[in-house]
Amino acid sequence: MELLPLHKLFEIKYGNSFDLNILEECDEYSSDKVNYVSRTRENNGVSAFVHFKGDVEPFESGLISVAGSGNSVLESFIQNSPFYTGYHVFILRPLKAMSELEKLFYCYCIRQNQYKYNFGRQANKTLKDILVPKQMPKEFSKIDSKALNTLKARTVINKDYNLETKNWHTVKLTDLFEVSASSDELITKYSSGGTTPYITSSEFKNGISDFVDEGPTNNANTITANRGGSVGFFFYQPIAYLATPVDVRILTPKFEMNKYIGLFLTTILKKEKYKFNYSRKMGTDRLQKMQIKLPFKKNKPDWEFMETYIKSMPYSTSI
Repeated sequence: MELLPLHKLFEIKYGNSFDLNILEECDEYSSDKVNYVSRTRENNGVSAFVHFKGDVEPFESGLISVAGSGNSVLESFIQNSPFYTGYHVFILRPLKAMSELEKLFYCYCIRQNQYKYNFGRQANKTLKDILVPKQMPKEFSKIDSKALNTLKARTVINKDYNLETKNWHTVKLTDLFEVSASSDELITKYSSGGTTPYITSSEFKNGISDFVDEGPTNNANTITANRGGSVGFFFYQPIAYLATPVDVRILTPKFEMNKYIGLFLTTILKKEKYKFNYSRKMGTDRLQKMQIKLPFKKNKPDWEFMETYIKSMPYSTSI
């Protein structure tokens, strides 16, 4: 396979390098909303929504954003809406017409070079010279790009919600969940290559570090919380699993939870992540003291709203 430096396929330039503080944030329903792309690896790189800055045209949709530094160096995404960028974000514009599938392929190729970089070793000077395939392999072209586009637009229910939080109520986590530690062995005690997920304190792949031969001991339809490691991440677990006893805690619902409610709650719970770090772990005691805000109806959490809100979101048919 012939390889070329990235700059032979893309025009590569710095983004706006806007500090978010100089922009006016808004919600995603604002008529002049522009996506703000930073170096985060979450939400397709979009970390905020801002009002259109009258003297600066946003970058057009369809371009690729690449983080040039930070812990998320080389995170690469196709931006499907007009956008501004924060610091150290590169913009890649194909030198010749590319399908969305081809752009996704090159995002994948760029990410495969992440092992060469870290927080102290940036890609700002070397991104243009990363070697990638001259063209996408033919077998990739069998993927139905029309099906991918259809997937984006599909929701379980066709309804728009304005997520108004000012009337939400505070609730103790222990009113909603039993908090416990796993009683499983460390991952080294199990045989890799099976079908049982083994959950650790990773922030990736729903916390799954491996699949093992041994059977699960923890129930599906629960939430795992990262006590240490990537502390503060929460994941809804749709199937039974094993988990490390060291840095994962298990939240077992005291109410009737389904996958939609579970995903709503994990998003709310992750908002508490800023309170914790490597030195301040999120252990059982702190979890039991945690409080979160939720939509309420008739003095109870409004589970129906949480479920329908997630069902109304793009990609919800794939959950």
